[in-house]
Amino acid sequence: MAQEAGGDKGAPVKLQLNKTENAGDACRITMVVDNSKGSALKTFKVDLFAFDTEGVAQKRVAVELAPVASHKTTVKIFDFPGIACSKVGRILLNDVLACDGGEGAREACLERTEVESKGTIPFDR
Repeated sequence: MAQEAGGDKGAPVKLQLNKTENAGDACRITMVVDNSKGSALKTFKVDLFAFDTEGVAQKRVAVELAPVASHKTTVKIFDFPGIACSKVGRILLNDVLACDGGEGAREACLERTEVESKGTIPFDR
């Protein structure tokens, strides 16, 4: 049983950049957070950068994606203010700023976070 619980510690948290749309002067992001194999996260704050189509860093946002229930997939919506989606060339998961839940230290959460993009804007780590 302890071994089974320990399996959750390294279970991936998958972040999918699912949809982007303009919302006034911001690029609105729809992010799917797939924690279907892991334990609950009380805090999961990520540091994201939007790069323009020339590869120059433009906007930085810190986004709290928690709470994330154990073995659950959720959807979070947030904005990159001051940049139109058509001007975003890629989004980078720069870091995990905070992570609280299970045995997840911040560094361990970064290591187990996987990213993908469903749309036209690449999402990297």
